[in-house]
Amino acid sequence: MINCKYYHGCFYYFYFVLPNVKKNTMIIKQEAKLLGFDFCGISKADFLNEEAPRLEKWLTEKKHGQMQYMENYFDKRLDPRLLVPDSRSVISLLYNYYPEQTQNQNAPKISKYAYGQDYHEVIKEKLNAFLLILKQKIGNINGRAFVDSAPVMDKVWAAKSGLGWIGKNSNLINKESGSFFFIAELIIDVELEYDGPIKDYCGTCTKCIDACPTQAIVEPYVVDGSKCISYLTIELKEEIATEFKNKMAGWAFGCDICQDVCPWNSFSKINSEPLFTNNNGLLNFSEAEWNDITEETFNVIFKHSAVKRTKYKGLKRNLKFIRGNSKL
Repeated sequence: MINCKYYHGCFYYFYFVLPNVKKNTMIIKQEAKLLGFDFCGISKADFLNEEAPRLEKWLTEKKHGQMQYMENYFDKRLDPRLLVPDSRSVISLLYNYYPEQTQNQNAPKISKYAYGQDYHEVIKEKLNAFLLILKQKIGNINGRAFVDSAPVMDKVWAAKSGLGWIGKNSNLINKESGSFFFIAELIIDVELEYDGPIKDYCGTCTKCIDACPTQAIVEPYVVDGSKCISYLTIELKEEIATEFKNKMAGWAFGCDICQDVCPWNSFSKINSEPLFTNNNGLLNFSEAEWNDITEETFNVIFKHSAVKRTKYKGLKRNLKFIRGNSKL
C-alpha cells in the first residue's frame, strides 16, 4: 500500500507539476519580451561556489578601491536565498541601451548608458510591472526586483543563465548583440526550467586589455576597480591621483573604451527605448559648454540622469582634471 501510494505520488508529480514548471517558464520569457527586455535567462537560486574565492581574493587585494559597500553582505552576494528567503529562481534580463547618436567628439565624454533617463528608474518600473504580471498569470508568488541596486552579482547570474559570457574586460558579452546592455533580475520563490551557461568566445583577443589607458584590466577577466576610469570619475570621492593625468582619454563620467573596442560590439543594435534617447541637447555640448556648466544647469539637465550620481562637485572635479588632456 505504501509503495503504491508513493508511486501514485510520483505519477502525479511528473504529469501535473512539471508541466506547470514548463508553462510558467514560457510565460516568464514571453512577458519579458513584451516588456521590452532583449534577452531572458533563468538560473536556479543557489550558492555561487566558483565565484566565492574570486570575490574574496578581489576584495582582499583591494581592487574595489574605496567602494566599501562591496565588502558588505558578502554572504548575500553569493547566495540569493539569503537575500530573498525561499527563493528558487533567478530570472536574468538584458535591456539594450546602445544609442543611435553619440556625443560631439571634441567634448568631454560620458558613458553611453547615461545619455537618457536614469536606467534605475526606467528598468525598475518595468521590473515591478513584470512581477505584478507574473503574480496575475502564475499565482501568488513572492520575489524582489533588482537593477544594480543591491548585493546581487548580476553578470555572474546572467552568464549562468546563458545570456552571454563574462569577457576579459569583466563585462557580460552577448554573442548576438555585444555588451551595451543593462542587467536586471527578478529573484522569486517559484521553481522553473533552468538555462545553462554558454562557452567563452573571447578567444585570443586582447583588444580591451590593450586599449585601457589606465591599465585597469590587470589580467584577462580581472579588473582593478581602483584604476578604472569609471571608478575614478564616479565612485572616487576624493581628488583623482596625478598618476592618471593624461590617461583619462577625455572621460568625465564613466568610460566605454573596453566596450567600444570589443569586436562583439560590431553586432550592437540601436535601442528601442524612447526614454534612453537624449532630448536636452547634451550630445551637442561643446567643450566650453561642459566646462562652463553651472550647478543650476547641472540640476536641471541631470535631474533624471545617472550622471547625477557624481554630483555637481564631482563632475566639475572630473572636468578640471581632464582639461588640457592631449588625448581629449
